[in-house]
Amino acid sequence: MKKDNSSKQEFLFGKRNYIIMLIGIAVIALGFILMAGGGSDDPNVFNPDIYGWRRIRLAPALVIIGLGIEIYAIFANPKK
Repeated sequence: MKKDNSSKQEFLFGKRNYIIMLIGIAVIALGFILMAGGGSDDPNVFNPDIYGWRRIRLAPALVIIGLGIEIYAIFANPKK
């Protein structure tokens, strides 16, 4: 007997869209990881690493790029 596939629902996005979304999530996570850590618990000690290139420029840029990738993944048409 044949199975009835009429009740089968399609996914909202294609497989390609989900892969792009996962890449975007990974880029955002990397940006947040680069923002974290490296501080001193002593309030009397100045830590110049807080104003480093990695935290001020690279990490926010990665988060913004990751958000752009996520937006692209949402609006990209799935290939059929």
